[in-house]
Amino acid sequence: MLIAEGMPLLYLELAVGQRMRQGSIGAWKIISPYLCGVGVASVVVSFFLSMYYNVINAWAFWYLFHSFQDPLPWATCPLNSNRTGYEEECEKTSSTQYFWYRQTLNISPSLEASGSVQWEQALCLTLAWLVVYLCILRGTASTGKVVYVTASLPYCVLIIYLIRGLTLHGAVNGLIYMFTPKLEQLLNPKTWISAATQIFFSLGLGFGSLIAFASYNEPSNNCERHAIIVSLINSTTSVFASIVTFSIYGFKATFNYESCINKVILLLLNAFDLEEGSLTADNLNEMKDYLMATYPQEYAQLAPQIKNCSLEAELDTAVQGTGLAFIVYSEAIKNMEVPQLYSVLYFFMLLMLGIGSMLGNTAAILTPLTDSKVIASRFPKEVISGVVCFINCIIGLIFTMEAGNYWFDIFNDYAATLSLLLIVLVETIAVCYIYGIRRFEKDLYTMIGRKPNWYWKIMWAFVSPLLIISLFIFYLTDYILTGTLQYQAWDATQVKELWVWAFFKKSFLSSCKDTSFLPNYTVPQNGLLKVSSWSQGNPLILWIGKTGEI
Repeated sequence: MLIAEGMPLLYLELAVGQRMRQGSIGAWKIISPYLCGVGVASVVVSFFLSMYYNVINAWAFWYLFHSFQDPLPWATCPLNSNRTGYEEECEKTSSTQYFWYRQTLNISPSLEASGSVQWEQALCLTLAWLVVYLCILRGTASTGKVVYVTASLPYCVLIIYLIRGLTLHGAVNGLIYMFTPKLEQLLNPKTWISAATQIFFSLGLGFGSLIAFASYNEPSNNCERHAIIVSLINSTTSVFASIVTFSIYGFKATFNYESCINKVILLLLNAFDLEEGSLTADNLNEMKDYLMATYPQEYAQLAPQIKNCSLEAELDTAVQGTGLAFIVYSEAIKNMEVPQLYSVLYFFMLLMLGIGSMLGNTAAILTPLTDSKVIASRFPKEVISGVVCFINCIIGLIFTMEAGNYWFDIFNDYAATLSLLLIVLVETIAVCYIYGIRRFEKDLYTMIGRKPNWYWKIMWAFVSPLLIISLFIFYLTDYILTGTLQYQAWDATQVKELWVWAFFKKSFLSSCKDTSFLPNYTVPQNGLLKVSSWSQGNPLILWIGKTGEI
């Protein structure tokens, strides 16, 4: 996708902007008055993206502010209102998930239950838009200076995280998983759609921001060389960031796998009264077969509680988007030494990346507006920028409601993906077959002193359009076959409450002085202990010492 789509289309958009000296609307209007809609479409998509994308910066601000606490607020579950135990919802999941879904989003159980605006997130969103406005206040010249900071600092943080990530236990497992190819995935159209989406988003193709920025270049600027260098650095950075991510993901998967193994070992040791040390991770499968053959009835009763622990299954549990940024990384950070330091570094890096992306999105909206003589003659740039940021901020409050995360997922999945494919397809057809590829060759010769070679012309005229059409068809086919669209919802009441009955010797209950370790307990007659509030599917293990028995 980098070779067939990324490089050629990046070069095409940079050349169009540099030659036409206009934003997305004006540039395509010069090529043909009928293509004005291509520029409008780019502005609309950039507007949609700006509406929801800055919420990520709001969440990054929220986590950054909480990163200075000791301990980190997502390190442990909070106490309940009675201060006799932990919050039940948090115990059912994890502290990081609870902090994200309940304390950050205060998420509703469904899209229909929209809820109210969360004022903390609304304030963070306002702050995020204020920062963006200050960065674009003076126009593209000041934006370029800000990008030097927002683009370079994340590399420093990634290098720090790379060193730390590679030293984590289980990091190698994540890297092996990352670099082990699964060739059967090449037959899956979704793989190609994901690759195209990654290239389009990371390079900014189709949004109009590249055309907007290139319109400020010198007419003799070598945009061909820049297209090659930028696209290569961009994809190299993606692989570099993936190495950091998969090393941390490998650490988390290994930690979960080893925890699962230890729980199974503890369960079997207690159930079959085995000696300590007789059951290890190395001989677990052999001992399970032995116990199944020796104690078939007892093992059958215990079988539903014995989990099949698999490192591969843990690694296959794909996490992306906000789940990766705010749950997986938070989970890893809390287990590091000096977690506050790594948390501040990470969320500051996330903020820099988010602001950098927002500067490109807003430039794609503002440049066509400031190019318009009607608007530019009546309002200064500061007012135009302020109005755009204010409108986006007001609409963005939708994403700070209790159901806001569901709207975020909908916009993230459907607001840009299909639209970008269509916009870029029309762009290539317009340049090659409406404006004329030979005429475009002459323009490039005028700008950089040489005509494009056969690679660029073949990609622009044939390969890129055909590939985009194929992806477009795959996307629509998958969209139709999927049927009713679904989304993942967080429901705090979804886990059913179970009543767990534990039988003890009467002598143990009568001599038991401290029962605070048993949540929600009642002690009726005949030595029957009633314990509630364990989630379905999780094995109940009560260790009562040597005098009690279950």
